[in-house]
Amino acid sequence: MGSGGDIDRVSVSRLPLFCDTALAARIERAEADLIARSSEAAQRRSAGRAGFVIPVAGGVASLAEEGSPFNKVAGLGFGGVPAAAQLAEIERAFAACGAPVQVELTHLADPAIGAELTMRGYRLASFENVLGLALGGGPGRVMPPGIEVRPSGEEEFGSWLDVVVDAVAHPDAQGVPSHEQFPREVVARAGRDMVAAGVVRYAALRDGVIVGGASVRMAGGIAQLTGAATAPAHRRRGVQTALLSARLADAAAGGCDVAAVTTQPGSRSQQNAQRLGFDLLYTRAVLVKQP
Repeated sequence: MGSGGDIDRVSVSRLPLFCDTALAARIERAEADLIARSSEAAQRRSAGRAGFVIPVAGGVASLAEEGSPFNKVAGLGFGGVPAAAQLAEIERAFAACGAPVQVELTHLADPAIGAELTMRGYRLASFENVLGLALGGGPGRVMPPGIEVRPSGEEEFGSWLDVVVDAVAHPDAQGVPSHEQFPREVVARAGRDMVAAGVVRYAALRDGVIVGGASVRMAGGIAQLTGAATAPAHRRRGVQTALLSARLADAAAGGCDVAAVTTQPGSRSQQNAQRLGFDLLYTRAVLVKQP
C-alpha cells in the first residue's frame, strides 16, 4: 500500500527502542500472519484460482493471485534454516503459477539462510527498512486545525481508495524507489483482503472530504502500520501526523506495546517516522528467483 508523506515534527519523549532478535521475531511473525491471512482472504474471494499458503521456518510462503503484493515469502529466519527440500517445494509452487519467488529476509535472521538462497540462484532486488516505536505512556492524538480522523467504513471504501491510489501514483522522490508498482484494481482487492485479515482503515477529512487514508493491524502486541497516504494537493498540512497519532493512540489503548512500520530506505516516509520518534530496527533484503 502507498504512502504520501507530510508528517510534521511532533515532540515525543521516549527511550530509543532497541531491537534484539526476540523483538524482530515478534514483528516478523506478525508480518507473516498478516500475509497469510490476507492471502487466504484473496483465495476465498477468487475461488478456483491457483494460490497457496505454505509455512516455512517460522515464516510463510504465499501466493494470493496474479500480481498480488501478498505473493512473497515473509517472516523467514526465526524458526531455523529451511531444508533444501522445503525451498524446492516452494519454488515449484511459485513456478507452477508462473510467478517469481520473492523472499523478504531481515538481516537479524540466521545468516545461513541468505547463504543458502544465494546458492540457489536468488538475486538481490531491493531493501526495505523496518522502524519501531515503544508505545508505553499512551501517545496522545495530534489533530491539526481543520483535520478530522476516524475509522473508515465499507460505505466509503471507494473514496478512501481513490486517495490511496492517487498518492501511490505521485510518490515522494526522496530515497530509494520501490521495486514494486501495483495497478489500482490490485490495490483495491488487496485493501479488502487486508480488512478480512484484521486491518482497520482510517480516513482523514478536511472540510468533510476524505484527503488521507491509512490502516493498522494489531496482533501479538504489535501495531502494524500497514500504509498511509495523503492526496498530493493536501500534503504538508498535518494529515499524516493526524493519521499516525490516531492509530498510535488506538493501538496503545488496545494493548499494543510496539508500533512497527516498513519504509523504503532514505525515503521521506522513513524521515517522517524518525521525526516522530521511531527508531530504525532492522533492514530486510528482498531476494528474487525467477521461475
